[in-house]
Amino acid sequence: MGTFPEFLQIQGLTKVFPNSGASKVVLQEVNISLDTYDSIAVVGPSGCGKTTMLLITAGLLPATRGSILMNGEATSAPTHKIGVVLQEYGLFPWKTANENILLGAQMRKIRVHEKTLAALKKELGIEELERLYPHQLSGGQRQRVALARALLLNPKLLLLDEPFAALDTITREHLQNHLLALFHNRNFSFVLVTHNIEEAVFLGRRIVVLNELTSGIQTVIDNPDMGRPDYREQPEFFRQVLLLRHTLKEAE
Repeated sequence: MGTFPEFLQIQGLTKVFPNSGASKVVLQEVNISLDTYDSIAVVGPSGCGKTTMLLITAGLLPATRGSILMNGEATSAPTHKIGVVLQEYGLFPWKTANENILLGAQMRKIRVHEKTLAALKKELGIEELERLYPHQLSGGQRQRVALARALLLNPKLLLLDEPFAALDTITREHLQNHLLALFHNRNFSFVLVTHNIEEAVFLGRRIVVLNELTSGIQTVIDNPDMGRPDYREQPEFFRQVLLLRHTLKEAE
């Protein structure tokens, strides 16, 4: 899969939150670049700014300093080019699965052809769930509905915040495989925030480790074998898992 540099650039990203009359620096001069058709997993201790970085990239939270560039153009507001899947899925309980899938397109006044919608639901295996409400769906089904809503806009960049955290191990691995297949078939880039070491190694071509003490990047681990469906069974996978586990202990 060919890549093209500098599709996404996070430059000098700094975020400071007010904190009881003082201030708390969550991110400090963070610099990350992502190629076209590429992936990054972001890991680190709780409170190190992983989700904050994702929300700023999505245009859902303003930066204190720094910039987000897509193809060289600054972006600071939500756009159809960026799809977002949050940990709690963001599904409205009073809307059916089909209505939740269409919500993003409707808000942006984008017309969706029925064939396009049907093909996406079939691709994600949720074509039989369209009339059900979120409380009638399993965690894995809700996750696929949330993915469908994001993918319906055909984003160039997908941002995922702990998307599989609430799922059992088998369902989690199944959806990781599904995300990998979508990544290969649809040619988008993605940034994944996760606490799960194995997930980061399986899905991130590079793994960015954030450090809470410095509010910045501790290290970036190259993971060139990412993308192989059988990667979990390979010796290199286990070596990378051990390396990342050791690195995270240093980041605490």
